[in-house]
Amino acid sequence: MADVIQVEVAYALPNKQKILTVDVEPGTTMLDAVKQSGIENEFPELDLAEAKFGIFGKATRTPETDVVRAGDRIEIYRPLLIDPKQARANRAAKTAKAD
Repeated sequence: MADVIQVEVAYALPNKQKILTVDVEPGTTMLDAVKQSGIENEFPELDLAEAKFGIFGKATRTPETDVVRAGDRIEIYRPLLIDPKQARANRAAKTAKAD
């Protein structure tokens, strides 16, 4: 078994994106890996207690207990500004109005 594994931590704002590589011990949880990455230094406004997480686009509900594997990319998701269904409805209404 390896002494450390490498994972990536990704976060993006409309004007700034960052992917950090971090070496962690096997058995490290998603939340611990994110904290070890130092991503909060790059994005001081980021509140990890309220953030949603996923690995390669698949959301998780338990980042404090989900263990990362070598090569995982942990993604930190921003809160939605509008419900996706509502956004589609708004676009459809705007298109219908334009016709």
